[in-house]
Amino acid sequence: MPSKEKVSLAQLRVGVLGIVALSCIGLIIFLLTGNTKWFEKEVPLRVYISDAAGLTAGSPVRINGIQAGKVDNVTLSGDRNPQRVIRIDFDVDEPMLKQIPEDSIASISSDNLLGSTKFLQITKGISAETVRPGTTLKAQDTQQFNDLVARGFNVLDSMQGVLGKVQNIVGQVESGEGTIGKLLVDDRLYNTLEATVSQVQQLATTLNSRTGTIGMLANDPTLYNQALTMVGRIDTLTQGLQEGQGTAGMLLKDPKLYNDMHASLNQLNTILTNLNEGKGTAGQLLKDDKIAKQLSGTLQRVDTTLDKMNSGQGTLGQLLVNPALYDELTGTTRELHDLLRDFRANPKKFLQIRLHVF
Repeated sequence: MPSKEKVSLAQLRVGVLGIVALSCIGLIIFLLTGNTKWFEKEVPLRVYISDAAGLTAGSPVRINGIQAGKVDNVTLSGDRNPQRVIRIDFDVDEPMLKQIPEDSIASISSDNLLGSTKFLQITKGISAETVRPGTTLKAQDTQQFNDLVARGFNVLDSMQGVLGKVQNIVGQVESGEGTIGKLLVDDRLYNTLEATVSQVQQLATTLNSRTGTIGMLANDPTLYNQALTMVGRIDTLTQGLQEGQGTAGMLLKDPKLYNDMHASLNQLNTILTNLNEGKGTAGQLLKDDKIAKQLSGTLQRVDTTLDKMNSGQGTLGQLLVNPALYDELTGTTRELHDLLRDFRANPKKFLQIRLHVF
Protein backbone atom coordinates (compact mmCIF):
# COMPACT_ATOMS: atom_id res chain seq x y z
CA MET A 1 0.00 0.00 0.00
CA PRO A 2 1.51 3.38 -1.05
CA SER A 3 2.29 5.89 1.61
CA LYS A 4 0.39 9.18 2.05
CA GLU A 5 3.33 11.15 0.77
CA LYS A 6 3.37 9.29 -2.55
CA VAL A 7 -0.40 9.73 -2.94
CA SER A 8 -0.12 13.46 -2.27
CA LEU A 9 2.69 13.77 -4.80
CA ALA A 10 0.68 11.90 -7.43
CA GLN A 11 -2.33 14.11 -6.80
CA LEU A 12 -0.12 17.20 -7.10
CA ARG A 13 1.22 15.96 -10.43
CA VAL A 14 -2.31 15.30 -11.72
CA GLY A 15 -3.39 18.77 -10.64
CA VAL A 16 -0.39 20.44 -12.29
CA LEU A 17 -1.01 18.43 -15.47
CA GLY A 18 -4.69 19.49 -15.48
CA ILE A 19 -3.76 23.13 -15.03
CA VAL A 20 -1.26 22.91 -17.89
CA ALA A 21 -3.87 21.20 -20.09
CA LEU A 22 -6.45 23.87 -19.28
CA SER A 23 -3.90 26.56 -20.06
CA CYS A 24 -3.13 24.98 -23.42
CA ILE A 25 -6.83 24.73 -24.25
CA GLY A 26 -7.35 28.37 -23.30
CA LEU A 27 -4.36 29.38 -25.44
CA ILE A 28 -5.72 27.45 -28.40
CA ILE A 29 -9.15 29.11 -27.97
CA PHE A 30 -7.61 32.58 -27.87
CA LEU A 31 -5.54 31.80 -30.97
CA LEU A 32 -8.54 30.48 -32.86
CA THR A 33 -10.71 33.46 -31.97
CA GLY A 34 -7.94 35.85 -33.03
CA ASN A 35 -7.87 37.64 -29.69
CA THR A 36 -4.15 37.83 -28.99
CA LYS A 37 -4.25 41.08 -27.05
CA TRP A 38 -4.51 39.53 -23.62
CA PHE A 39 -3.04 42.31 -21.58
CA GLU A 40 -4.34 45.30 -23.53
CA LYS A 41 -7.03 47.35 -21.80
CA GLU A 42 -10.26 47.99 -23.67
CA VAL A 43 -12.22 51.26 -23.37
CA PRO A 44 -16.05 51.23 -23.60
CA LEU A 45 -17.85 53.56 -26.02
CA ARG A 46 -21.38 53.73 -27.37
CA VAL A 47 -23.41 55.05 -30.25
CA TYR A 48 -27.15 55.47 -30.95
CA ILE A 49 -28.52 54.75 -34.41
CA SER A 50 -31.92 54.35 -36.06
CA ASP A 51 -31.45 50.79 -37.39
CA ALA A 52 -29.08 47.98 -36.42
CA ALA A 53 -28.96 46.80 -40.07
CA GLY A 54 -28.08 43.27 -38.97
CA LEU A 55 -25.14 44.23 -36.74
CA THR A 56 -24.63 41.73 -33.91
CA ALA A 57 -22.50 41.42 -30.78
CA GLY A 58 -18.97 40.33 -31.55
CA SER A 59 -18.82 42.21 -34.85
CA PRO A 60 -15.52 44.01 -35.41
CA VAL A 61 -15.01 47.73 -34.86
CA ARG A 62 -12.78 49.50 -37.36
CA ILE A 63 -11.31 52.99 -37.50
CA ASN A 64 -11.09 53.95 -41.17
CA GLY A 65 -10.74 50.26 -42.03
CA ILE A 66 -8.22 49.41 -39.26
CA GLN A 67 -9.25 46.84 -36.64
CA ALA A 68 -9.71 48.64 -33.30
CA GLY A 69 -12.13 46.60 -31.16
CA LYS A 70 -15.41 44.69 -31.12
CA VAL A 71 -19.11 45.21 -30.50
CA ASP A 72 -20.30 44.17 -27.00
CA ASN A 73 -24.03 44.59 -27.20
CA VAL A 74 -26.76 45.74 -29.62
CA THR A 75 -30.08 46.53 -27.91
CA LEU A 76 -33.13 48.76 -28.12
CA SER A 77 -32.51 52.00 -26.26
CA GLY A 78 -36.14 52.77 -25.39
CA ASP A 79 -35.67 56.34 -26.65
CA ARG A 80 -38.55 57.85 -28.66
CA ASN A 81 -36.16 59.73 -30.93
CA PRO A 82 -36.20 57.94 -34.33
CA GLN A 83 -32.47 58.50 -34.65
CA ARG A 84 -31.71 56.88 -31.23
CA VAL A 85 -33.75 53.68 -31.37
CA ILE A 86 -30.77 51.29 -31.23
CA ARG A 87 -27.95 51.45 -28.69
CA ILE A 88 -24.62 49.86 -29.61
CA ASP A 89 -22.04 49.32 -26.87
CA PHE A 90 -18.56 48.57 -28.14
CA ASP A 91 -15.00 48.45 -26.87
CA VAL A 92 -11.88 49.78 -28.52
CA ASP A 93 -8.29 49.14 -27.55
CA GLU A 94 -6.95 51.84 -25.26
CA PRO A 95 -4.06 52.78 -27.61
CA MET A 96 -6.61 53.33 -30.41
CA LEU A 97 -8.62 55.75 -28.27
CA LYS A 98 -6.14 58.50 -29.14
CA GLN A 99 -6.95 57.98 -32.83
CA ILE A 100 -10.64 58.86 -32.44
CA PRO A 101 -11.32 62.65 -32.51
CA GLU A 102 -14.47 64.01 -30.86
CA ASP A 103 -16.15 64.75 -34.20
CA SER A 104 -15.70 61.20 -35.49
CA ILE A 105 -18.79 59.50 -36.93
CA ALA A 106 -19.83 55.88 -36.41
CA SER A 107 -21.79 53.95 -39.03
CA ILE A 108 -22.63 50.39 -39.97
CA SER A 109 -20.84 49.10 -43.04
CA SER A 110 -20.27 45.85 -44.88
CA ASP A 111 -17.43 44.17 -46.74
CA ASN A 112 -19.61 43.44 -49.80
CA LEU A 113 -22.77 44.58 -51.54
CA LEU A 114 -24.74 41.66 -50.15
CA GLY A 115 -24.21 42.95 -46.61
CA SER A 116 -23.34 39.52 -45.26
CA THR A 117 -20.38 40.73 -43.16
CA LYS A 118 -21.30 43.75 -41.02
CA PHE A 119 -18.97 45.82 -38.89
CA LEU A 120 -19.02 49.14 -37.05
CA GLN A 121 -17.07 51.73 -39.00
CA ILE A 122 -15.63 54.80 -37.25
CA THR A 123 -14.68 57.59 -39.63
CA LYS A 124 -12.08 59.88 -38.10
CA GLY A 125 -12.88 63.54 -37.72
CA ILE A 126 -10.59 66.56 -37.74
CA SER A 127 -10.94 67.77 -34.16
CA ALA A 128 -7.80 68.11 -32.00
CA GLU A 129 -9.60 66.66 -28.96
CA THR A 130 -10.03 62.90 -28.69
CA VAL A 131 -12.90 60.99 -27.11
CA ARG A 132 -12.84 59.77 -23.53
CA PRO A 133 -13.99 56.43 -22.12
CA GLY A 134 -17.78 56.11 -22.10
CA THR A 135 -18.27 58.83 -24.75
CA THR A 136 -21.25 58.58 -27.09
CA LEU A 137 -20.13 59.01 -30.71
CA LYS A 138 -22.16 60.68 -33.40
CA ALA A 139 -23.89 58.26 -35.73
CA GLN A 140 -24.45 58.33 -39.44
CA ASP A 141 -27.90 57.50 -40.74
CA THR A 142 -28.06 53.83 -41.72
CA GLN A 143 -30.59 54.62 -44.45
CA GLN A 144 -27.70 55.33 -46.80
CA PHE A 145 -26.27 51.89 -46.11
CA ASN A 146 -29.67 50.29 -46.69
CA ASP A 147 -30.00 52.18 -49.95
CA LEU A 148 -26.58 50.95 -50.95
CA VAL A 149 -27.53 47.38 -50.17
CA ALA A 150 -30.81 47.82 -52.07
CA ARG A 151 -28.93 49.12 -55.08
CA GLY A 152 -26.62 46.13 -54.77
CA PHE A 153 -29.63 43.80 -54.94
CA ASN A 154 -30.94 45.73 -57.95
CA VAL A 155 -27.59 45.28 -59.64
CA LEU A 156 -27.68 41.57 -58.84
CA ASP A 157 -31.21 41.31 -60.27
CA SER A 158 -30.08 43.05 -63.43
CA MET A 159 -27.05 40.79 -63.65
CA GLN A 160 -29.26 37.76 -63.15
CA GLY A 161 -31.45 38.88 -66.05
CA VAL A 162 -28.39 39.46 -68.21
CA LEU A 163 -27.01 36.05 -67.27
CA GLY A 164 -30.35 34.48 -68.20
CA LYS A 165 -30.19 36.11 -71.63
CA VAL A 166 -26.58 35.00 -72.04
CA GLN A 167 -27.56 31.44 -71.16
CA ASN A 168 -30.33 31.55 -73.77
CA ILE A 169 -27.89 32.81 -76.39
CA VAL A 170 -25.35 30.15 -75.46
CA GLY A 171 -28.05 27.49 -75.69
CA GLN A 172 -29.04 28.69 -79.16
CA VAL A 173 -25.42 28.73 -80.26
CA GLU A 174 -24.84 25.22 -78.93
CA SER A 175 -27.93 23.99 -80.78
CA GLY A 176 -26.64 25.50 -84.02
CA GLU A 177 -29.25 28.25 -84.34
CA GLY A 178 -28.40 31.55 -86.00
CA THR A 179 -25.27 32.58 -87.86
CA ILE A 180 -22.89 32.09 -84.91
CA GLY A 181 -24.40 28.71 -84.14
CA LYS A 182 -23.92 27.65 -87.75
CA LEU A 183 -20.31 28.81 -87.62
CA LEU A 184 -19.64 26.77 -84.47
CA VAL A 185 -21.70 23.64 -85.17
CA ASP A 186 -22.02 23.25 -88.94
CA ASP A 187 -18.98 21.51 -90.43
CA ARG A 188 -19.62 22.98 -93.88
CA LEU A 189 -17.76 26.13 -92.87
CA TYR A 190 -14.77 24.03 -91.83
CA ASN A 191 -14.84 22.18 -95.14
CA THR A 192 -15.10 25.45 -97.02
CA LEU A 193 -12.20 26.92 -95.08
CA GLU A 194 -10.15 23.80 -95.69
CA ALA A 195 -10.85 24.01 -99.44
CA THR A 196 -9.95 27.71 -99.39
CA VAL A 197 -6.69 26.99 -97.59
CA SER A 198 -5.92 24.28 -100.15
CA GLN A 199 -6.54 26.71 -102.99
CA VAL A 200 -4.39 29.34 -101.31
CA GLN A 201 -1.60 26.78 -100.96
CA GLN A 202 -1.89 25.91 -104.66
CA LEU A 203 -1.80 29.61 -105.51
CA ALA A 204 1.29 30.07 -103.33
CA THR A 205 2.95 27.13 -105.09
CA THR A 206 2.13 28.68 -108.46
CA LEU A 207 3.49 32.02 -107.34
CA ASN A 208 6.70 30.41 -106.14
CA SER A 209 7.15 28.86 -109.57
CA ARG A 210 7.88 30.84 -112.75
CA THR A 211 4.64 29.97 -114.47
CA GLY A 212 2.02 32.58 -115.24
CA THR A 213 2.25 36.33 -115.23
CA ILE A 214 2.20 36.75 -111.46
CA GLY A 215 4.77 34.00 -111.01
CA MET A 216 7.07 35.71 -113.51
CA LEU A 217 6.61 39.03 -111.72
CA ALA A 218 7.37 37.44 -108.36
CA ASN A 219 10.38 35.33 -109.39
CA ASP A 220 11.82 36.64 -112.66
CA PRO A 221 14.43 39.39 -112.06
CA THR A 222 13.86 40.84 -115.54
CA LEU A 223 11.14 43.20 -114.36
CA TYR A 224 13.33 44.31 -111.45
CA ASN A 225 16.24 44.96 -113.79
CA GLN A 226 14.02 46.91 -116.17
CA ALA A 227 12.64 48.96 -113.29
CA LEU A 228 16.18 49.56 -112.04
CA THR A 229 17.26 50.68 -115.53
CA MET A 230 14.23 52.97 -115.77
CA VAL A 231 15.02 54.51 -112.40
CA GLY A 232 18.61 55.06 -113.54
CA ARG A 233 17.38 56.82 -116.68
CA ILE A 234 15.06 58.97 -114.64
CA ASP A 235 17.95 59.89 -112.36
CA THR A 236 20.07 60.82 -115.40
CA LEU A 237 17.22 62.88 -116.85
CA THR A 238 16.67 64.63 -113.53
CA GLN A 239 20.36 65.38 -113.20
CA GLY A 240 20.40 66.80 -116.74
CA LEU A 241 17.42 69.00 -115.92
CA GLN A 242 19.14 70.24 -112.80
CA GLU A 243 22.27 71.03 -114.83
CA GLY A 244 20.24 72.97 -117.42
CA GLN A 245 20.80 70.56 -120.29
CA GLY A 246 18.39 70.44 -123.23
CA THR A 247 15.27 72.51 -123.81
CA ALA A 248 13.61 71.49 -120.57
CA GLY A 249 16.81 72.17 -118.66
CA MET A 250 17.05 75.62 -120.24
CA LEU A 251 13.46 76.27 -119.23
CA LEU A 252 14.33 75.37 -115.65
CA LYS A 253 17.76 77.04 -115.38
CA ASP A 254 18.09 79.79 -118.02
CA PRO A 255 16.55 83.09 -116.81
CA LYS A 256 16.20 84.31 -120.41
CA LEU A 257 12.80 82.68 -120.80
CA TYR A 258 11.64 84.27 -117.58
CA ASN A 259 12.92 87.67 -118.72
CA ASP A 260 11.23 87.28 -122.11
CA MET A 261 7.95 86.31 -120.47
CA HIS A 262 8.32 89.21 -118.05
CA ALA A 263 8.93 91.62 -120.95
CA SER A 264 5.97 90.16 -122.86
CA LEU A 265 3.73 90.59 -119.85
CA ASN A 266 4.91 94.18 -119.49
CA GLN A 267 4.10 94.86 -123.15
CA LEU A 268 0.71 93.19 -122.73
CA ASN A 269 0.03 95.33 -119.69
CA THR A 270 1.01 98.45 -121.67
CA ILE A 271 -1.33 97.47 -124.52
CA LEU A 272 -4.18 96.81 -122.09
CA THR A 273 -3.49 100.14 -120.39
CA ASN A 274 -3.60 101.98 -123.75
CA LEU A 275 -6.80 100.18 -124.65
CA ASN A 276 -8.39 101.15 -121.35
CA GLU A 277 -7.26 104.76 -121.90
CA GLY A 278 -8.70 104.84 -125.46
CA LYS A 279 -5.36 105.20 -127.22
CA GLY A 280 -4.87 103.95 -130.78
CA THR A 281 -7.43 102.54 -133.18
CA ALA A 282 -8.36 99.64 -130.92
CA GLY A 283 -8.64 102.02 -127.97
CA GLN A 284 -10.88 104.32 -130.00
CA LEU A 285 -13.04 101.33 -130.89
CA LEU A 286 -13.37 100.47 -127.18
CA LYS A 287 -13.79 103.95 -125.73
CA ASP A 288 -14.97 106.41 -128.44
CA ASP A 289 -18.65 106.12 -129.38
CA LYS A 290 -18.12 108.16 -132.54
CA ILE A 291 -16.94 105.13 -134.48
CA ALA A 292 -19.80 103.13 -133.04
CA LYS A 293 -22.24 105.78 -134.32
CA GLN A 294 -20.55 105.72 -137.74
CA LEU A 295 -20.80 101.95 -137.85
CA SER A 296 -24.43 102.20 -136.82
CA GLY A 297 -25.11 104.73 -139.59
CA THR A 298 -23.31 102.59 -142.14
CA LEU A 299 -25.30 99.55 -141.13
CA GLN A 300 -28.51 101.56 -141.41
CA ARG A 301 -27.57 102.66 -144.95
CA VAL A 302 -26.69 99.09 -145.87
CA ASP A 303 -30.07 97.96 -144.52
CA THR A 304 -31.79 100.68 -146.60
CA THR A 305 -29.90 99.66 -149.74
CA LEU A 306 -30.77 96.02 -149.18
CA ASP A 307 -34.41 96.95 -148.70
CA LYS A 308 -34.37 98.87 -152.01
CA MET A 309 -32.69 95.98 -153.78
CA ASN A 310 -35.25 93.56 -152.38
CA SER A 311 -38.03 95.87 -153.56
CA GLY A 312 -36.53 96.05 -157.11
CA GLN A 313 -35.32 99.63 -157.02
CA GLY A 314 -32.28 100.55 -159.11
CA THR A 315 -30.24 98.44 -161.48
CA LEU A 316 -29.19 95.94 -158.87
CA GLY A 317 -32.77 95.72 -157.66
CA GLN A 318 -33.99 95.01 -161.20
CA LEU A 319 -31.31 92.39 -161.57
CA LEU A 320 -32.59 90.73 -158.39
CA VAL A 321 -36.35 90.90 -158.91
CA ASN A 322 -37.06 91.61 -162.66
CA PRO A 323 -37.15 88.36 -164.74
CA ALA A 324 -37.25 90.25 -168.08
CA LEU A 325 -33.76 91.58 -167.57
CA TYR A 326 -32.65 88.08 -166.66
CA ASP A 327 -34.20 86.74 -169.85
CA GLU A 328 -32.54 89.46 -171.96
CA LEU A 329 -29.18 88.73 -170.41
CA THR A 330 -29.77 85.02 -171.04
CA GLY A 331 -30.62 85.68 -174.69
CA THR A 332 -27.62 87.95 -175.16
CA THR A 333 -25.39 85.31 -173.62
CA ARG A 334 -26.87 82.70 -175.95
CA GLU A 335 -26.27 84.86 -179.07
CA LEU A 336 -22.73 85.53 -177.88
CA HIS A 337 -22.15 81.81 -177.58
CA ASP A 338 -23.51 81.28 -181.13
CA LEU A 339 -21.27 84.02 -182.46
CA LEU A 340 -18.22 82.51 -180.83
CA ARG A 341 -19.16 79.10 -182.22
CA ASP A 342 -19.44 80.52 -185.80
CA PHE A 343 -16.18 82.36 -185.36
CA ARG A 344 -14.39 79.19 -184.39
CA ALA A 345 -15.97 77.29 -187.24
CA ASN A 346 -15.32 79.88 -190.00
CA PRO A 347 -12.94 82.59 -188.88
CA LYS A 348 -12.36 83.74 -192.50
CA LYS A 349 -15.91 84.89 -192.59
CA PHE A 350 -15.17 87.50 -190.01
CA LEU A 351 -11.51 88.26 -190.81
CA GLN A 352 -11.07 89.91 -194.27
CA ILE A 353 -7.90 91.73 -195.25
CA ARG A 354 -8.36 94.43 -197.83
CA LEU A 355 -5.48 96.09 -199.53
CA HIS A 356 -6.02 99.47 -201.06
CA VAL A 357 -3.58 100.98 -203.50
CA PHE A 358 -3.32 104.60 -203.41
